[in-house]
Amino acid sequence: MNQAKQNLEITASRQFTSWLYEQKVSLVFTTYQAGKIFFIGLQPDGKLSVFERTLDRCMGLCLDDNSLYVSTLYQLWRFENTLEKGQIYNNYDAIYLPQLSYVTGDLDIHDIRVDQNNKKPVFINTLFSCLATVSETHSFKPLWKPPFISKLAAEDRCHLNGLAMREGKPYSVTMVSQSDVADGWREHRINGGCVMDITNNEIIAEGLSMPHSPRWYQEKLWILNSGTGELGFIEKETGKFNPVTFCPGYLRGFSLYNDFAVVGISEPRHNKTFQGLPLDERLKEKKANPRCGLLIIDLRTGDIVHSLRIEGVVEELYDVEVLPQIRRPMAIGFKTDEIRRFVTTQT
Repeated sequence: MNQAKQNLEITASRQFTSWLYEQKVSLVFTTYQAGKIFFIGLQPDGKLSVFERTLDRCMGLCLDDNSLYVSTLYQLWRFENTLEKGQIYNNYDAIYLPQLSYVTGDLDIHDIRVDQNNKKPVFINTLFSCLATVSETHSFKPLWKPPFISKLAAEDRCHLNGLAMREGKPYSVTMVSQSDVADGWREHRINGGCVMDITNNEIIAEGLSMPHSPRWYQEKLWILNSGTGELGFIEKETGKFNPVTFCPGYLRGFSLYNDFAVVGISEPRHNKTFQGLPLDERLKEKKANPRCGLLIIDLRTGDIVHSLRIEGVVEELYDVEVLPQIRRPMAIGFKTDEIRRFVTTQT
C-alpha cells in the first residue's frame, strides 16, 4: 500500500459545518473495511470535529434515545451516552460508553433497529438469511426468514441486508436476490434485488440492483439502489423504484432528518461482486470517478447540498446515523486505560 492510501484525509464541503450547526446535529458512521467508527461534529470554534475509535469490522448502527448500537465482527454492542443534556466534558457534549455486549459469533450483521414494543434490538442476520434478535443464552434468536429460504443455514443465500421499521416494528427488508443456495445472490446482482414486506411475505418491489438500507419516512419507503448509485423511493401503487438522486459511488448507509437524507458512498471493491454493475456505466457517462464519503441530499429537490469526502485508508463505509441535538460526540474505546477509569453511578 502506498503512503497516500495509508493516510486519512477528510474534507468537508464549504457549507457542511454550517449545516451541522443549523440543524443542531452531529453524525456517526462506520467503516468495516478499516475497522473504525467516526463521530463528526463541531469544535467550539465552529471547525469540524472528527473523533474515531477502532472496532473490528464495525457495520450496522442504530440510535435509540441515549443508546447507540453497533455490530462488530462477533458482537453486538450497546454504547450509552453518559452525559446529561447541557453537560460538557473536555468540550464534548456526548460520550458514548460501551455498556453491554452480546456475543453473537460472526453472523455478518448488517442493519440494526430497536423494536419499540419490547425495546429489544432486531437485526439482519445476513449469514443465516433471516431477521433475528439477541438471546441471553444463544448466538441469536430467529424472528423471520424469507418464504423462499428453505432452512436456516450459514450460507448467505440471498444476501439479506436492510431493515425498515414502521410504527416502531419491523416492516420491510432488502435482499440482493431470491436465491435459496449458498452464495446464490452473486449471480443476480444486476437486477435480482427486491424489497419484501415481512408482515405478509409479499414482494413490494423487484428488479433492483443490490438494494440496501430501506427506510420508511414521510409516508414513503426509501431505499438505496446501490448497483445503480441511486437514492429513491418505491411507488405504493406500482412497486416501481422512483430514483431521486444519482450519487457518485456505491451507496450504503442511510439516515433521514427533517427534509434531508444523509447517505454513505463507497469506492467499489475491485472484485467480481462489484464489477459489471450499472453504476460503472453511469459513472462513465457522467465522467466521474467513484468516491468515498457522506452526502447530504435535500429531499425536496433531490440536490446534493453538502458533502464530506474521505480519502486514503478508508475506501468503504457501511452505515451512518444522525445524532440530533448533539454538537460534538465522542466514544470511550477499548485500546487505552480510559475505559478502566471512566466510571458512572446510577442515582
